[in-house]
Amino acid sequence: MPPNPLTLDGSALSIRDVVDVAVSRRPVRLDDSVRTGMARSRQVVESVCEGEAPRYGINTGFGSLSRRRIPPADLAQLQRNLIRSHSAGVGPHLPEPVVRGMMLAQAASISRGASGARPAVVDAILAMLNAGVTPAVPETGSVGASGDLAPLAAATLALIGEGDSYFEGSCAPTAEALARAGLQPLALEAKEGLALINGTHLMAARGALLLDELDTLFHAAVLACAMSIDAAKATDAFLDPRVHALRRQPGQADIAAALRAGLEGSQIIPSHREDDPRVQDPYSFRCAPPVLGAALDAARGARLALECELGAVTDNPLVIDGDIISAGNFHGMPLAIPLDTLAIAAAHLAGISERRVFAMLAAADPFVGLQPYLAPHPGLQSGLMIAQYTAAACCNELIGLANPASVANISTSAGIEDYNSFGPRAAAKAARAVELARWVVAIELLCAGQGIDLHRPLRSGGPVEAFHATMRAVVPRLDDDRPLTPDIEALTALIRRSDVIPDAIPSLLLR
Repeated sequence: MPPNPLTLDGSALSIRDVVDVAVSRRPVRLDDSVRTGMARSRQVVESVCEGEAPRYGINTGFGSLSRRRIPPADLAQLQRNLIRSHSAGVGPHLPEPVVRGMMLAQAASISRGASGARPAVVDAILAMLNAGVTPAVPETGSVGASGDLAPLAAATLALIGEGDSYFEGSCAPTAEALARAGLQPLALEAKEGLALINGTHLMAARGALLLDELDTLFHAAVLACAMSIDAAKATDAFLDPRVHALRRQPGQADIAAALRAGLEGSQIIPSHREDDPRVQDPYSFRCAPPVLGAALDAARGARLALECELGAVTDNPLVIDGDIISAGNFHGMPLAIPLDTLAIAAAHLAGISERRVFAMLAAADPFVGLQPYLAPHPGLQSGLMIAQYTAAACCNELIGLANPASVANISTSAGIEDYNSFGPRAAAKAARAVELARWVVAIELLCAGQGIDLHRPLRSGGPVEAFHATMRAVVPRLDDDRPLTPDIEALTALIRRSDVIPDAIPSLLLR
């Protein structure tokens, strides 16, 4: 085992744990302290396998077939059939980090000793994670109740040596990938297939990875807003902390403080304090703290829900104090609603950013000193005109993505599963929303950076200037028309990195 592995000891995973294992491939081990609890609950499961009493998913069928009793000799086959039949997802494969995060959440949940699975099951999951064998999991197929059945079944199919998996950069039959990695397939025993697919692990993992991305995106959005304030020669009066203390909204106050930090030391703001004919700035500047703050508070609420879920057991039935209890911990609604709100938060983060882009490119007020589309020679050159079109296209798609997935129910399993969460679709929509919002913020940075250049020799605040210098190392000032796609993509890649945001801009989401 390489140094500094993540240890599963029954405690909650953190969002950073998920990112470290899913993205950075940190190794994982199972602590000996939890093996005893797992073995104890396993004994409870084994004690009922030969009994007469029906126990859901142990000696019965599944869903609407739960009244069908299964003889003891067929219990292992029952679990294999469950995994094979439930591997029914379609569409492109989920990104490898999402699948790895899902496997980690799955292993952590089972290790807490309420699922009735052997320690060998968790050992097998961790062996695949540590060896870099990642199941090929189709994205679409889970309705977010009874667990993320189809995606988790696809992952478990690989665990038993079937289906396809990614290994060392290519996708191949899992049996081949396991052999190359020196691993053996797992032989499932009673209840273990059900324990592996009855969970919210896809929703939880994808949500954790999204929150990590949103953390850097909020940083970039604040920096872009601060840069735009100076590019458009807006005032900083609305950032007065007394204003936000009166509103009593924590996100709003934190955004205002971060904007003040970004503009600290600006020479542009005092340059137009006198004789400025404008009375107030447009909402996209003046109301940035309440709008971005509301999005931030929504994301913080989602973070709380995800952090709770990363410490949960979401199996059914559960083994508790020697009892086997059928319940509904697998239901995804506690995550589906927060994941839906992430798409709404991203839509507003991008929407107000696009409005500032429009204001800068319109150059409607001669007092500001910007030229139309920030072009050196408007008319001969179109400058950044079409960048705003791209931002508008992103925002239009975001409007559709903000429609919640969790509010429309479709019944499944012959009506036994009659109210589903559709949390995985909420997660997929939120992932696309974050991607679109990142492009919009990159476009704002492109425009605001050009605006700052046009106010030289005046300088903006220290953090803004530090990022402007970093930005100019990858995207030069626009002195003549050129394709803008490479510039937008370069800035998008830049703002995905947490190490390029100046330290003066505090962490807003995952602090």
